[in-house]
Amino acid sequence: MVPVVRAARRRIQRQHVVVCDGIDSCADRVVADWETDRVTDREAVVEPLRDCLESSGILTRLPLVLSDAVDATGYEMAATPVSAPPYVVVTSRGPVLRATIDPGRLVIRFDAFEVCSGSEFDSRSCSEPEYRRLENGLCLSVSLE
Repeated sequence: MVPVVRAARRRIQRQHVVVCDGIDSCADRVVADWETDRVTDREAVVEPLRDCLESSGILTRLPLVLSDAVDATGYEMAATPVSAPPYVVVTSRGPVLRATIDPGRLVIRFDAFEVCSGSEFDSRSCSEPEYRRLENGLCLSVSLE
């Protein structure tokens, strides 16, 4: 793992546990309203997740997480991030944070959902995208692109 990525990941894991737990909790609240363990409507994931993140205050904390992660890398961002694109985006998998720093684009993903599109869930093929909650909770990934 690249030192920049490792530093950002460690900072998030050590200093932002409450935010990670909050995202995980919001994802649980989203699926509580589903009739089955998966949905085919992307908006049944994105809109409720965004609403929950906003109402819980997590959405406004994500730019701070991004700034702190960038600070841990030793680099600086050109501008102060806000809880909107291009810095913070709520996707069908979960929140994504992005910052351009000197070595490239730092991308932080908080995946709470997985998407089946032409692959398989439970040994059956999907003809249209399906979304379901990750079984092991939240998956944090950090990359430099």
